[in-house]
Amino acid sequence: MSTEPEYNIQVDVETAYIPEQSSPEENRYVFAYTVTIRNVGDVPAKLLTRHWIITDAEGRVQEVRGEGVVGEQPHLKPGEGFRYTSGTVLETPVGSMHGSYHMVADDGVEFDAPIPPFTLSVPHTLH
Repeated sequence: MSTEPEYNIQVDVETAYIPEQSSPEENRYVFAYTVTIRNVGDVPAKLLTRHWIITDAEGRVQEVRGEGVVGEQPHLKPGEGFRYTSGTVLETPVGSMHGSYHMVADDGVEFDAPIPPFTLSVPHTLH
């Protein structure tokens, strides 16, 4: 009995507000986010591209697409993880991000790994 291969990339995100780089009087709020990508499936896979949708509190949306993450296209064997930190700038003290990573497995199957929505917020602005 053959079992179907499982393609499963888990994405976890931690965020931080960077007050030293922010300038609230100029509507500039800088956030860092640290992403941990883990291959919890059973087929090695490589991250090809990223697609982010960034929304601020005024409903303004920025879409970011590009190759890899932080200049790399990590190849993850089952059980392996890759962690990186990047950042974004919002015009409001609160916003959200979500998106996906486009992956290709070693057997040639391409799939998207969803990045669940997460909130960016200056401390003490959300109650």
